[in-house]
Amino acid sequence: MGRCLYDAAVNPTPTKLTTTKLTTAKPPLSKLRRRLRRTLPDARLDINSLPGCRGLKLALINADYPQGPLHPDVMRAVIHQPAYWSFCWGSGLALAQHLLAGKEEVRDKTVLDLGSGSGVAGIAAAMAGAQRVIACDIDPDACLATAVNAELNGVAIDVIQSLDQLHRPVDLVLLADVLYDRANFGLIDLAKNAGTRVLIADSRIRELSRDDFTPFAEREARTLPNLGEFDEFRVVRFFESRQ
Repeated sequence: MGRCLYDAAVNPTPTKLTTTKLTTAKPPLSKLRRRLRRTLPDARLDINSLPGCRGLKLALINADYPQGPLHPDVMRAVIHQPAYWSFCWGSGLALAQHLLAGKEEVRDKTVLDLGSGSGVAGIAAAMAGAQRVIACDIDPDACLATAVNAELNGVAIDVIQSLDQLHRPVDLVLLADVLYDRANFGLIDLAKNAGTRVLIADSRIRELSRDDFTPFAEREARTLPNLGEFDEFRVVRFFESRQ
């Protein structure tokens, strides 16, 4: 669930980074808290168990964070470095619930969580029996959040910042809450190139005007914590690529 992911994904000269494996590196929660306070000085991270997700836990912004107008300096920080990874967006929650519902979507498969944000979809895939999970987000703070949250749940995830680091196609690509902007629709083709099958979960789109995707389910889920998201986004729709 990464913001501005499309622009960087199509950049012909992306930054190369070494893949981080959580089996050998344990990123500290304290570092992630410092990253959040860099944007929102009065915020904190609380550990939350997600509903319907077999005890999956995420470090999320405190639910009692004030919802009033932000100080101009804070607003500038939010625009410059939005901490979107400190929320579990409704589409990511719905996809995690779907993967953990015993539908054998990911068992023994290699899975890519594209635009990972908090890492919720990739973590759910790992908990559901995926052989390997790779999370990709261009935002280094989101990569850190994914790594920290994976460690909280005791699962191993490879974290990358560029699809150039994906050396071979995967079995399944997950896209959750990345189509909030029409400019990001190019991610769909990037996902199809990266994997054999693509699974999209999004509350911002009612239909996908493509012959190569089929809607197959809906699920109601709200962003956590809900700091004022509109009710119209509570229904998450699922689409899968045709073989």
